[in-house]
Amino acid sequence: MNEPVRPRIFLVDDHAMFRAGVRAEIGGAADVVGEADEVDAAVEMINERLPDVVLLDVHLPGGGGQAILRGVTPHHPEVRFLALSVSDAPEDVIAVIRAGARGYVTKTISGEDLLQAVYRVRAGDAVFSPRLAGFVLDAFAESASGDMVTTGLDPELDQISPREGEVLRLIARGYTYKEVARDLTISVKTVESHVSSVLRKLQLSTRHELTKWATDRRLV
Repeated sequence: MNEPVRPRIFLVDDHAMFRAGVRAEIGGAADVVGEADEVDAAVEMINERLPDVVLLDVHLPGGGGQAILRGVTPHHPEVRFLALSVSDAPEDVIAVIRAGARGYVTKTISGEDLLQAVYRVRAGDAVFSPRLAGFVLDAFAESASGDMVTTGLDPELDQISPREGEVLRLIARGYTYKEVARDLTISVKTVESHVSSVLRKLQLSTRHELTKWATDRRLV
């Protein structure tokens, strides 16, 4: 029986250590044909190298994962995208799927499961971490035409940047500033700055109020 052809993958993530970890986990069973840490370089190299599957973080300098999808998919629809992110927020999942990604998994996924997801996406399947699939199904269900829509999101969320949203969700889950900094690979000072910005934008005063705000909107 012939061995399956190794998938050609491209890594897009702004953390070099994470990219190195992915290569170490699945590089023995896949060909990593390139990597990038920001939007413009990613678009240029993906259009040039035409990988089978792009592993794509959704939050990046210069416009995020959606900008990369817009820069590649119209020209090369055969390139498949699998979002691989620390975020499990409904708005992030729905937005990147609307932009054209074939699936969305979180960075807690094992190397073996990630490789299986890559093979499935290359074959044309849609792949999601279990609890994330519900967000997409709900979005389809709320659209009479069957088009993906982002529904039920609070307009106040438009004021918050993707990174602020990540910090907000972790703080609301009870993480300390130090734990948030570790998980997002940023400094404690940067976490404090993001929290202050979110409080100001939402006209809230305390962490308790912030947690209640996030819980009421089912962001936690």
